[in-house]
Amino acid sequence: MSQFYYWEDFFKGQIINCGTMTISESQILEFAGEYDPQRFHVSKEAAEKTLFKGLIASGWQTGAFMMRMVCDGFMANSSSVGSPGLDSLKWIKPIRPGDSLRTVVEILDTRALNSKPHLGMVQSKWSCYNQHDELTTTIEAWNMFEKRPNT
Repeated sequence: MSQFYYWEDFFKGQIINCGTMTISESQILEFAGEYDPQRFHVSKEAAEKTLFKGLIASGWQTGAFMMRMVCDGFMANSSSVGSPGLDSLKWIKPIRPGDSLRTVVEILDTRALNSKPHLGMVQSKWSCYNQHDELTTTIEAWNMFEKRPNT
């Protein structure tokens, strides 16, 4: 069984590899049709006429792909109780059909919460790369984790 992560298991400089996933054209079209129907997300023909010169995934969908990889990598097997929000989100390079993505999480800082002694905060930077090792997206945020129970 893999490790269950409590706040105490995170440390500054820690790197967590969160796996990979390949993105299909149908995933891009389905998400865009439902949530982000801009022409460069919903139509190959229209996307060819934009500065992207082809179909690309919504940045919001890229964030969802990253979230899935992070959950599979460790978050779903942790004491996470959520996040107060993102400090930054940057879409650096478009995601295209057939791209294989991987997400790496770097722990930037940790701190205890004095107001909630059973919780701690973890600041992290999520970096998403495509199959060419090109950085596509970054997210920086704080997450809250329960501390290890006293046993």
